[in-house]
Amino acid sequence: MKQLIIHGDPGIRKGAIVEYDGEEVVCFGINRNGEWHGPDEVQLWCTVGDRSEYEDYEKRNFVPHFLDVDRVDADDVDVVRAKGDLAL
Repeated sequence: MKQLIIHGDPGIRKGAIVEYDGEEVVCFGINRNGEWHGPDEVQLWCTVGDRSEYEDYEKRNFVPHFLDVDRVDADDVDVVRAKGDLAL
């Protein structure tokens, strides 16, 4: 599980499946930042991981401050599924 910061909005919502750097991950939760007073473009702060990690996310079996962070531009993200049901 890790934190993925996407610069721009590729049109995804909670439950999306995205691929970046050759890795396919599920977006468990998304925080949208920068709408009013933020940077020039919106940033999506996504908690992402493998499907098998969803139960740990749901039960808060992790420390958010210690997750690895990846940063990508929206153009570098391939959207496999834009949104979906998290009942994996």
